[in-house]
Amino acid sequence: MLKAQSRPVHLYMEANPNPNSLKFVANFMLVDDGLSFDYPSAEQATNSPLAQELFNFAAVERVFIASNFVTVTKSESVEWPEIQTIIRDHIKSYLEAGKKPVQAEFDKDPLFDENDSEIVKKIKGILDEYIRPAVEQDGGAIVFHSFQDGVVRVLLQGSCSGCPSSTITLKAGIQNLLTRMLPEVKEVEAEGI
Repeated sequence: MLKAQSRPVHLYMEANPNPNSLKFVANFMLVDDGLSFDYPSAEQATNSPLAQELFNFAAVERVFIASNFVTVTKSESVEWPEIQTIIRDHIKSYLEAGKKPVQAEFDKDPLFDENDSEIVKKIKGILDEYIRPAVEQDGGAIVFHSFQDGVVRVLLQGSCSGCPSSTITLKAGIQNLLTRMLPEVKEVEAEGI
């Protein structure tokens, strides 16, 4: 009888501006491009068996999954050299078994809504095209929350949550870009940081 072959998984680690987060990058897409899943606790990881398993490690405080990477945020009481290899090996074994990191199905594109105003469509387009790739490089994600009275509100996820440099990124990078490209935008604020 033939045995099913496991997928070859190459996983490497990348540091990011948040010293408590580490990005584990795979050699293939884990979720559809543009989607991200942020799990600040095991209780909120109901659709991610991988995140639930990672929360079994006492040092793991947050799990974020997007495109081809998993960002793990650890508690401050432990140093990365103590746990990074164990976590990397666990993620690698999980993926080699062919299991999906996230069990989510969508009837429509969760990023764009045909009922959005023209300005909201433009804001989402700029966030998706210019800002999301840069934020993902650092193991995080940015998600549009709302636009009202010239103020864009966004959610910062993954390594951006609790990152010391997220406020600088928000004001110096994201706000400057949006206000320059769209005169309707006066300010950008982050929800939940």
